[in-house]
Amino acid sequence: MTRPRTKSPATDFAVALLDEFVRLGVRDVVLGPGSRSQALALAAAEFERVGLLRLRVRIDERVGGFLALGIAVETRTPVLLVTTSGTAVANLHPAVLEAHHSGVPLIVLSGDRPDELRGIGSNQTTEQPGIFGSAVTRTWDVGAPIGAPGEQDAAAQLARDAVAAASGPVHLNLSFAEPLSAPLRLEAPEAELAQAVSTLDLPDEPAAAPSLELRSQPGTIVIAGTGAGERAEEVARELGVPLIAEVASGAHFGPNLVVAYRELLDTANFGDRVARVIVFGHPTLSREVPALIQRRGVETIVVRSATSDDYNPGHRVTTFADAVTVVGDPSADSAWVGRWVSASRALIQPVEAAPDASADPSTHAKAELAAVRAHVTRRSLVEAVWRATWPHDRLVLGASRLIREADRIVTGKKIPVHANRGLAGIDGTVSTALGIALSSQASSGGHVFSGGTTRVLLGDLALLHDAGALLFGAGEARPRIQVIVGNDTGGTIFDGLEVASSAGANFDRVLLTPQQVSFEQLAAAYGWSYLRVDNRGQLDQALTASTGQTVIEVPLDR
Repeated sequence: MTRPRTKSPATDFAVALLDEFVRLGVRDVVLGPGSRSQALALAAAEFERVGLLRLRVRIDERVGGFLALGIAVETRTPVLLVTTSGTAVANLHPAVLEAHHSGVPLIVLSGDRPDELRGIGSNQTTEQPGIFGSAVTRTWDVGAPIGAPGEQDAAAQLARDAVAAASGPVHLNLSFAEPLSAPLRLEAPEAELAQAVSTLDLPDEPAAAPSLELRSQPGTIVIAGTGAGERAEEVARELGVPLIAEVASGAHFGPNLVVAYRELLDTANFGDRVARVIVFGHPTLSREVPALIQRRGVETIVVRSATSDDYNPGHRVTTFADAVTVVGDPSADSAWVGRWVSASRALIQPVEAAPDASADPSTHAKAELAAVRAHVTRRSLVEAVWRATWPHDRLVLGASRLIREADRIVTGKKIPVHANRGLAGIDGTVSTALGIALSSQASSGGHVFSGGTTRVLLGDLALLHDAGALLFGAGEARPRIQVIVGNDTGGTIFDGLEVASSAGANFDRVLLTPQQVSFEQLAAAYGWSYLRVDNRGQLDQALTASTGQTVIEVPLDR
């Protein structure tokens, strides 16, 4: 694209920077409005107008940060995150931390005052370089452009360097001096160019790391945590061993899947016979897994993932590998995997037996009616959401009791599931889900939706923590999404921890933090549809019938 020259060096620099990002294959920008970053904002809007970028605008930078995280998770490419100076940058820190610990590529572009306005009490000015500490792979503090020769080439080089370094989040702190922007009009590229730029000059893939060879060995199991992906399931099948795959691992399927792993790891002739553990991803949903790895006599091999830290409970991991290859025949002890799978299936059988269709018709009808009218429990909620979700959909699980319930009981199914488990915080869950929804459903134009529905299943406090995510500005794309909130009026996840029996009278106020919010009024305030579910029949209807943007409230017992 021909880069126009304007009367603002800030605008010329912003255009050159975004032009190179586009040439490198970056397609998404999330923007928080502000004065100091206006050149980037106006340039991004022009790039969207001519069909080169998809722009999302959010007034809350914390919401925008997690929205960008969700987009990057779904597209698996870096996302630009534009903010102005001051606290706007600090509000990105939770999303940057999650991206760092999950290995998600974000490129933060923060506007800043030039050097002469720093350290003298200028409004909205703080020490932005280094604000994210070690949570970013690299930080650049870029001086304000003044219109000197070579500045646009320098901007393009910055874009190349940022994309090359974006194995996780990176930070470009960009100083801008007045005039902070100028009128800008870009020419639309030819159709062939618009389609071709996404594959031009992408950084070279790193050379494949040597694989560690794995052979069958008695007492082996494979464990898959968040981010493990399908390779974990393949290795378990190739070795012929049990697969323990958390619900958001990307490997929660296949013939070797063991769902009731918590119980079996604590059962004689199962957990006590494990001699070797092969770990993919980042397991976070149980205490039994790290306890197993720390047990004397257990050999643990961790296959590294994109996360910032190597998984190493108790510093007891014996081997780290960048990749593994299975050699030789599968385990000759087929009874080993068979016992685990059979025992797991028996443990997760539904509590209530299905109505017997061969029985007396009236009895059968009464049983079916009773099942439809039954109160929704955590188990029936996660089972219903799991049943309703298919490969063309997306499922996002918040950090609440519900993800643990799902991990305990949902059967194998190859569907896209995501959870922010890098730091396992409750913040940004809805924002992340919206980013995933926008990217998984959007056409190349960014506003025409196809594909399935994104469902986000979370607790009441997680929704309230991210309520600002429900706000869509004028002109912003609205995907198909269901926010399914299990409302037990507080943080009842603490009921299962030791503190519940030791905190005394202060437990409710400082840990449970009870709330009485009207989710119907909250949804209405943001223009979302609302459904309240009081029984299992209503739940099934709500999950399959609602379209657009819907909050589905499911009251749950504490």
